[in-house]
Amino acid sequence: MQRSIEHHRPKAFLLENVKNLVSHDKGRTFQTIRHVLEKELGYTISWRIIDAKSWVPQHRERIFIAGFREDTGFSFDDLKVPDTAKGPRLDAILHPEDGSEAPDSHFTVGNIARVSDKYTLTDHLWNYLQRYAEKHQAKGNGFGFGLVGRNDVARTLSARYFKDGSEILVKQDGGRNPRRLTPRECARLMGFEEPNGRDFRIPVSDTQAYRQFGNSVCVDAVRAVAEHMKPFILAETPVAKKVA
Repeated sequence: MQRSIEHHRPKAFLLENVKNLVSHDKGRTFQTIRHVLEKELGYTISWRIIDAKSWVPQHRERIFIAGFREDTGFSFDDLKVPDTAKGPRLDAILHPEDGSEAPDSHFTVGNIARVSDKYTLTDHLWNYLQRYAEKHQAKGNGFGFGLVGRNDVARTLSARYFKDGSEILVKQDGGRNPRRLTPRECARLMGFEEPNGRDFRIPVSDTQAYRQFGNSVCVDAVRAVAEHMKPFILAETPVAKKVA
């Protein structure tokens, strides 16, 4: 049985979670995870908190945990992360609404591909969010909506975004109420397709799309970490060892 487990135990793994995992329950949760990975499963692990806004216009801090069955000398210290101050802004992922983008059926309307009105907050919801923010500001709390423009970086997209979109509300001209991101913009915000791209299929409802994108990982951040791990993984493969 032990030999079977050893055979199926991967040589390396990569885990991602919210950054507060480190401090949850006064650090005991992370201590338990480390104990299982290192002592019970025998991995050498390394971790680092990385903000996705180096690659996408979204402040999204997540902890990445890399583990290797052998001590390969891997370290996150050598991972080169682009300067977050020089990262992209929302303009890179928003629908331009000026005719330069082809219509996107479900998400935009008209020849200039204007974002559909269904993504604009109703007066009732917008008034509610403003009153809610004012109430908590009066109490000294930081709860409230996140209103952003094309030159800003958004808050973290979450799985609850479908409820009211409050964490990322896009400003609109002409005195119009702010709007939610469209699922297409969410796909770009999470790195599933290039800015202004349309190659990622979104076959589910808006509600399901918001949930899935909010629960997902930032593709660009994972790619960067995976590329950093790649030479260490290859160095541990039987073929690589035989050649060496």
